[in-house]
Amino acid sequence: MKWHIVGGDAFPMIEMHLEAGEAIKAESGAMVTMRGGLTLKGKMDGGFGKAMARMFTGESFFLQTIEADKGPGVVHLATPVPGGMVDVEIQEGQELIVQKNGYLASTQGVDVSSKVQSITKGLFSGEGFFIVKLKGSGTAFLSSYGSIHAIDIPKGEDVLIDNGHIVAWDGHMKYDITKGASSWFSAATSGEGLGCRFHGPGRVYVQTRNPYGFGVWAFPYLPIPRQHG
Repeated sequence: MKWHIVGGDAFPMIEMHLEAGEAIKAESGAMVTMRGGLTLKGKMDGGFGKAMARMFTGESFFLQTIEADKGPGVVHLATPVPGGMVDVEIQEGQELIVQKNGYLASTQGVDVSSKVQSITKGLFSGEGFFIVKLKGSGTAFLSSYGSIHAIDIPKGEDVLIDNGHIVAWDGHMKYDITKGASSWFSAATSGEGLGCRFHGPGRVYVQTRNPYGFGVWAFPYLPIPRQHG
C-alpha cells in the first residue's frame, strides 16, 4: 500500500494506492474519489459496543471499509473542514489518544475505539468525556483545523498546550488541567483560559488553528435573522 498527500496544505487529500487484497477503513463520508477494483462498504468496526462508543467521541457509528477485492485501485480521502493531515505509525503495545473529529482513516491493523476520561478532564480539557483511542499495529491518518505539528517532550520536561490546539497524544502520557497563564486573572484577560500541561516523555500533536477561537472571531459577521411581524 502506498499513499501521499495531495492538494496543498490548506485543502489536502490522501491519495492511497491499494494492491489486490489490501483494505483501509475511514470515517463515514471521507471518500472523495475511487477507481479500479475497489469496493466500499459501511461496517460497525469492532462490533456494536465499539460503534456506539465512537458516537460519543463525535466519530461515526459506521466506518467506511475500502477493499481492493476485485484488483488494485486508487482512493482519495478528505475531511469537511480545511486543515492539515498527517500519518502516524501505531506500534504494537502503543496507544494514541485522538481528539474528537481528529481521526480520518487507518490501515486494517489499527483498532479504533474510545476511552472515558475522568470528570475533571472531561469537563475542562475541551475534549469531552469520551475520546478516540487507537491501538494495534499499522498506520493512522489524522486531520486537523490548520496544520499539524508534532512536539516531542523529553523525560522530566513538560509543555503547556491550549485546549483548542490539541489533536492527539501518546496514550501513556500524563497531563494536568491548569490555567493558561500565571494567574486566573491573567488567564481570563489574556484569552488563554484553561490548558493541558503534558509531562514527558512522549509526543503531542497540535493544530495551528483553534476552532473555538475561529467561532468567536466569525460570530460578529454572521447575518442576523430578520424579524417578521
